[in-house]
Amino acid sequence: MIDGELPYPLEFVIEGTPVSLQSKNTKNRETWKQIVRGAALERRQELSEFCWLDQRALGVRIYYFSPEPMVGDIDNIVKPILDAMIGVAYPNDQVIEQVVVQKFEPDTPWEFASPTGQLAIALDTAPPLIYIRVDDDLRWRKL
Repeated sequence: MIDGELPYPLEFVIEGTPVSLQSKNTKNRETWKQIVRGAALERRQELSEFCWLDQRALGVRIYYFSPEPMVGDIDNIVKPILDAMIGVAYPNDQVIEQVVVQKFEPDTPWEFASPTGQLAIALDTAPPLIYIRVDDDLRWRKL
């Protein structure tokens, strides 16, 4: 990492239910985007006092932990989250090469073998919540 570059991964947790791109309530959608943006900015500032965003390729993971079966489609929560992080986690969404999104509902068994610190926080927090990870690890390109 070069001095001043944002240290990846950038991981954070947001308590609450994500707002869908399909929501007819524009105010709720914009409020949600501000919540995501604020959480990303807060975490970025915890990692580095001063940093700039470069054009490196990135991947994003979005995990939605729901307290009940999700209403609506999982893909509809992605765009508001990605758009909210422009200028905070990356300069523009053109640098995003991979997006992984998954929902975790209460009646579906799942397990994480070695969660990161932020993911462990998510796992110890009552749903609903979103875990987000922006990373420059592109080992998947070699698959």
